[in-house]
Formats: sequence, structure tokens, C-alpha cells
Amino acid sequence: MIFLVDYNLDGYALVFLGILTKLGWLELVLIRFVTFREVGLLMNSSDRIVWRYAQSNGMIILTANRNMKGDDSLEQVMREENTEDSFPVVTISDLTRLDEFDYRERCVDRLIEIALDIENYMGVGRLFIP
Repeated sequence: MIFLVDYNLDGYALVFLGILTKLGWLELVLIRFVTFREVGLLMNSSDRIVWRYAQSNGMIILTANRNMKGDDSLEQVMREENTEDSFPVVTISDLTRLDEFDYRERCVDRLIEIALDIENYMGVGRLFIP
């Protein structure tokens, strides 16, 4: 499973990867985190562009700050374009708590759960974690 990491979570993707490695999950499950820069998306890409890119490439968006205002807001895009075959958007509920070890581990646990059971999360729109 590939997670497209929103630009505001770039550093945390490495932390999540470290936790997954430490817990041995990467030996059991193929999970990758890719950044906007790695896939050629601009930091200020509209939510519609990010959504469409992720959907066309079979990726789950991992974010903490995509908004719900405007015609190209992530919320509006999901209302217009989400289908039963759409990959979910995973939103970190409280970005400020990612400094807490326990909170980060709970987020990683949910990411694993979603990746392992992706067929049950297709089409749900947005998932808030942990």
C-alpha cells in the first residue's frame, strides 16, 4: 500500500516508517510513504489535483491539513468524485500530538489496519486517525 504524504507531514513519514520497521511490519506488509516532491506534485497543489493523482495511482492520501472550504477543497472533491472504488483519505486528527510517542504509535497501528483491510475502506471518503 502506498501512502501519498501531504507536504506538512514529510518528516513524520520517516518517523512512521521507523516505527513500522521497529515493530517488524515492513517484513510482513508492503507499505510505502511517498512525498509530493517524489511524485512531482507542487506543495501548493489544489486538493482536487492531489485527490485525482492519488486515485489514479492507487494511493491513500495521508494528511493533517487539507481543508473543507471552496470548490476545490478536499471535502468538496470527495463529495463530487468519491465512488465505491475510491481510496480513502487518512487524516491525522491532531497534528500537534504527533510529538507524543503513544499518539504516533496509535496512528501507525491505524495505518497498518487500513492497509491490511483496504477493501473495507474503499469508498468511505475520509478516515480520521488514530
